[in-house]
Amino acid sequence: MIRLEGLSLAIGRQPVLDSVSLDLAPGSITGLVGESGSGKSMTALAIMGLLPPGMRAMGRVMLDGQNLLEASEPDMGRIRGRRIGMIFQEPMTALNPLMTIGDQVAEVLRLHEGMGRRTALDRARERLDRVGLPAPRFPLTLYPHELSGGQRQRVAIAMAIALRPGLLIADEPTTALDVTTQARILDLLKALVRDEGMALLLITHDLAVVAGMADRVAVMQGGRVVESGPTGTVFRQRSHPYTRQLFSASRYSPVRGPRPAAPPLLEVRDAVRDYRLPQGGLRALDRVNLTVARGESVGLVGESGCGKSTLARVILGLDPLQGGRIRLDGQDVAAGRRMPRGLRARMQAVFQDPFGSFDPRWRVDRLLAEPFHLTGRPPDWRDRVAAALAEVGLDPGDARRFIHEFSGGQRQRLAIARALIIRPALIVLDEAVSALDVRVRAQVLDLLARLQADHGLSYLFISHDLSVVRGIADRVLVMQAGRIVEEGPPEQVIDAPRHSHTQALVAAMPVIPGDWI
Repeated sequence: MIRLEGLSLAIGRQPVLDSVSLDLAPGSITGLVGESGSGKSMTALAIMGLLPPGMRAMGRVMLDGQNLLEASEPDMGRIRGRRIGMIFQEPMTALNPLMTIGDQVAEVLRLHEGMGRRTALDRARERLDRVGLPAPRFPLTLYPHELSGGQRQRVAIAMAIALRPGLLIADEPTTALDVTTQARILDLLKALVRDEGMALLLITHDLAVVAGMADRVAVMQGGRVVESGPTGTVFRQRSHPYTRQLFSASRYSPVRGPRPAAPPLLEVRDAVRDYRLPQGGLRALDRVNLTVARGESVGLVGESGCGKSTLARVILGLDPLQGGRIRLDGQDVAAGRRMPRGLRARMQAVFQDPFGSFDPRWRVDRLLAEPFHLTGRPPDWRDRVAAALAEVGLDPGDARRFIHEFSGGQRQRLAIARALIIRPALIVLDEAVSALDVRVRAQVLDLLARLQADHGLSYLFISHDLSVVRGIADRVLVMQAGRIVEEGPPEQVIDAPRHSHTQALVAAMPVIPGDWI
């Protein structure tokens, strides 16, 4: 379908890609793996003709005898969507919030095929049915905000395949999805390749996903393809040292010492949280009970919409309860009402998207010092900011930089430093490593384990990645529809699940075949 021959990119004198060569054949899936910054997404943007201004491209991207690097913008406008489709990592930013899902899929058909609105909407209906959003449950009049993350991703896929392109590029299409939704999306992509005969370029940092999906794999490091071939061959042989490092990081669990018995720090008893909706009420938390002891890590897993983040919000005192109680260190958490500053300072949070949780106009020193409004800013606050930066493995001189000057892994370290600076007793980590590549994730998990050992921290670790929870948690709780349905040590819950929902989550986990490791 498409052949990349010696593709090189540079910004000024800074190389971005170095002689990348790939063959993307019809009816086959090629996995492209590597760390953040390795050049995976830039390779996709070069194929699509969407490179940033000022970037020089050399080599060839061949489609039907035409080098796309030399194609005019009008020509590329006719190729995008018709011959090459692309699914982006975050569907909420890829979809127009002001347009219905029907109009967004139909727009592709109207622009490229000149269809009338009614005909285009009929074809959009077919495409949405094909990706698992059937009528009447999913009418064309829905807006993106009315759908879940997995459903929005299906709309993005429907747009990308509306004209049955020969090549579909999927850039981290399942990173933020829970394991069962991820499994459904990956099954859908495999079925599209089989039924439509298209080529699929799957960009991901998850080696287990590639193992279950790809016919061939290319490993990228520093803008170069350092190893490629049939997936089974590459994964078994791991000829390049970088490939071996990625494998080691994907199976990594931090070394954690034994945890002595300790009294409870956090107690949630019969927590009930109801939402009032136009079509009726929704019970997000249904008599939830949990405890987190001092110095303990508790993992909380479940599908999107099961109530994990709602539980985090009521624990942090951001949402009210309609029943039950929450106590931290023996004090009632006044959920949804004004909390004493001293009690609020005992809890901090680290969110999934650190960039979105920082004010981009502030420098790092001001961002990290923000929690001092709960305790009073001490005279030596700048020294404390420098110490917090050093503690998470960053340079104290970084205090005068802006957040956009850091990588994703560094921003997550800054989020941990901000949570740590007032020495809380409990840190709630909501999908704190889900968007990180495997090597950066291993470094952050190591950092969390060390900080816990040094400061006696308690963690409530919310994640959809069971393999991560296995390595960081002393106990695992499984949520379904606002209830805790199973609880126990990781080896029991994950390796020998008793509840049917836990069994479904474990079965949906992508794994690398044992004989490939």
